[in-house]
Amino acid sequence: MTAATLEAPAQPQAPPQQGRQQFDVATIMGGLYGDGIIGHKGAFSREWVAQLHEDVNALFEDALKRPGGAVGRGPKRYYVEIHPEGIRGFVDLVTHPWVIAVCEAVLGPEYKVVEIGFDVPGPGAMNQPWHRDFPSPEETLVGRRLNSLAFNVTCVDVFEDMGPFEIAPGTQWDAPEDFQHGMFPPKSLYPRYEERVQQKMPKMGDISVRSALTIHRGTTNRSDKSRPVLVLGVDAPDARNAERHDLQFTREYYDRLPEDLKRHLTCRVVDKLEPIVQAHTIEGLVMGEA
Repeated sequence: MTAATLEAPAQPQAPPQQGRQQFDVATIMGGLYGDGIIGHKGAFSREWVAQLHEDVNALFEDALKRPGGAVGRGPKRYYVEIHPEGIRGFVDLVTHPWVIAVCEAVLGPEYKVVEIGFDVPGPGAMNQPWHRDFPSPEETLVGRRLNSLAFNVTCVDVFEDMGPFEIAPGTQWDAPEDFQHGMFPPKSLYPRYEERVQQKMPKMGDISVRSALTIHRGTTNRSDKSRPVLVLGVDAPDARNAERHDLQFTREYYDRLPEDLKRHLTCRVVDKLEPIVQAHTIEGLVMGEA
């Protein structure tokens, strides 16, 4: 853990001075129910992101030393679930007006933050198989409603040789016929995804949000740089993704959080943070393709 996590929890920061009423609900819902991904450029300063990158690097180094601290998602590619107070910008992120506006528009006023972590595709990371992050729930398959979202914040400027994230727009609604584990489509469907693929190359300060059901993959990192990205998972009240995660806060840190934020957290409040053992290895991702 970082010193900020164990010894002196980072002070929650004030939310950006920017009203969420400026963001159009129809545009947000149209993007997420249509393509399955939208973004907000320049949400944070490059200085804020540089600080986030420092914290992520320290947490990643610590996670690699602990059994179960990081889960493989393909060669040279890892995911680490973290404690929110291990990064100095947690409150800035979850109280950003655009983040709140998106959560309220798609998930409703009682949305819940259930996960925070980061992906690190390092040099030499290979193409992942096309996939969803978890099986599509009945609310989406039958009810045609999205009840969870994944926000991403890149820690670096992304360029073409760094293994950019790719997504196949509109595929959050695809029926999972012959999907392995409900997440991995057969290779016979790959041409469909490659016909519509969008490659994402965000810059420091940008935020994106997507349905984790939209078919996507990480690509080959041919550079000598890692491409760490922060992940924030948010659920509607009827979603159950919190069961796969363990959001924890120390009492000291939790008591200083804004009251309006506390009602949006599905978490445990503890005297001392417990190490998180990664419990959601995604089967097919450990077999990234050369």
